[in-house]
Amino acid sequence: MHFFVILHTSMLGAHAKINLGLYVVERRPDGYHNIETVFHRIGIADTLRLTEATGITVTSSSPDVPSDPTNICYKAAAMLRQHLGVTRGVHIHIEKVVPVGAGLGGGSADAAAVLRELPEFWGTTASEETLRTCALQLGSDVPYFLSTGSAVAHGRGEILEYFPLDVPFAILVCNPNIHVSTAWAYGQIRPGTKGKPDNLRTAVLAGMKNPDVLRSSLRNDFEPVVFAAYPAVRDLKARMLDAGAVFALMSGSGSSVFGLFSDSASASACAVPLRELGYRTFITDPHFGI
Repeated sequence: MHFFVILHTSMLGAHAKINLGLYVVERRPDGYHNIETVFHRIGIADTLRLTEATGITVTSSSPDVPSDPTNICYKAAAMLRQHLGVTRGVHIHIEKVVPVGAGLGGGSADAAAVLRELPEFWGTTASEETLRTCALQLGSDVPYFLSTGSAVAHGRGEILEYFPLDVPFAILVCNPNIHVSTAWAYGQIRPGTKGKPDNLRTAVLAGMKNPDVLRSSLRNDFEPVVFAAYPAVRDLKARMLDAGAVFALMSGSGSSVFGLFSDSASASACAVPLRELGYRTFITDPHFGI
């Protein structure tokens, strides 16, 4: 007689984001920086599979993702287990699609997905306060991924104002296989508010109808230092604009760049020569939302 053990499993998606404008306003006494940005989800996503286990373990389809306790999903599970006082474990497998260290929030999205799903997986519940506390300890943009939609972010990125944002453009995201250290990038810039829109949300919403507003209002404060150190990122942005993007900007602290195109066909045409360079490209169709 054969006995089969059916393990409890759960599958979940973790979508990446882009930054529609990113302003580093000031350095805080605690060493972090206050920023202002608009986070917006895009179609590219990692897939996570949670499986019953006695302890906490993590594996990934990507060799760039650590499988030890330094993994952000491992940290999320361990932190949540401590907060909730549970003894059950979990095996987390990450099918990695979002490039690592690319300014798209892939690791943060994965960690937030673990925080959202694990309490129910373990047969318990966690308060929103507990989830937010854990999220902020894990990373400044992890709290954003706890909810859906787009959001204006202030403070370290944890003060969030969600709002409906319909992007009528195809979004081409390209990663030139360059890793930019976020800590290094923050160490290179000089914070300030010069040139920042009085109301970033208003500027972004107006820009969806008139891209001239995006071009005149939005910038990423990390671009000058990253472009100087990594000319290929600067050239990538120029290629998108030359190919007809109505707007282009580096996301996060780099190195990915996104371009807004009038339609998916135009974005696809721009992507072809970029892929021939060995770059990774991803297209989000107009009006995508999650």
